Amino acid sequence: MQTPPPHNPPPEPLYTVLARIPAGRVVTYGQLATLAGRPGAARWVGNRLRALPEDTQLPWHRVVAATGKLSLRGDGAKQQRARLETEGVVFQQERIRLAHYRWLAE
Repeated sequence: MQTPPPHNPPPEPLYTVLARIPAGRVVTYGQLATLAGRPGAARWVGNRLRALPEDTQLPWHRVVAATGKLSLRGDGAKQQRARLETEGVVFQQERIRLAHYRWLAE
């Protein structure tokens, strides 16, 4: 008898994919969920990223909304924008041009 797949797989694939996103590129929450093997789980990605420790070395700032906007507010958004701009990402009217900056995983 086969064991059904777990309802909540461990988050490691998420962090593995997140670590591969190169500087100057972004992914959407939904894209990251799909790449981590959880299509349709964009909110799950947001929850997992929110739970990262403050001193994480993972590039959490490279994950944006499907519209190209930042999902964070306040100081979090300022920090995310500053990190992305340092990497060369350009904002146009509070949005990132996903057609230009989206990372297409190989």
